[in-house]
Amino acid sequence: MPGTPFHLEVNPQLPPRLARLEELANNLWYSWDRPTRTLFARLHPSLWGSVGHSPKAFLKRVDQQRLLDAADDPVFLGNYARVLSAFDTYNNEPGRTNGAQHLRHNDLVAYFCFEFGFHESLPIYSGGLGILAGDHCKAASDLRLPFVAVGLLFRQGYFLQTIDNEGVQHAIYRDTDFDDLPITPVLREDGSELHVQVEMADRIAEVKVWQV
Repeated sequence: MPGTPFHLEVNPQLPPRLARLEELANNLWYSWDRPTRTLFARLHPSLWGSVGHSPKAFLKRVDQQRLLDAADDPVFLGNYARVLSAFDTYNNEPGRTNGAQHLRHNDLVAYFCFEFGFHESLPIYSGGLGILAGDHCKAASDLRLPFVAVGLLFRQGYFLQTIDNEGVQHAIYRDTDFDDLPITPVLREDGSELHVQVEMADRIAEVKVWQV
């Protein structure tokens, strides 16, 4: 009788001193904060490049010993502390009034776009429009505006471009592993995943909601 195939993934464990690396990896703040990205790169420069500069994918693949060594490295711990201090200061700043003078109390700005170019680690963009939309979101975050962006989570995002010996460009589209992205499913109060139904021309589409 044939056995049942299964997939087993073994991930490294973060030392207690470095536990908040996971929090940093799941917050897109890293996409516009260079010291945060540099912190991850210092752990393993070549791996950082090979995972497309994705903190979440990086933490799933980095060698356990490198994490243990970093937890005892005073230089790394000093850089880590400075990044966390900047991160906490950013998140704990009070709301600003810049740009919000035309909003009423409890107003919420909804920003819809087909693509958002925050960073290469979240490949849900393909061109300039996506980069512009991502910059709008970053600016809104810096201004503390009541702002939510709504878009599509593509299985295949921006392509990998290669050029052969004849100078011909080839586009390679790869499926994205959602576990490597800084996203989490939105949950209902009962803990179940949030799904909404969208009526289309000749069918009802069920949409799973994710949060970045």
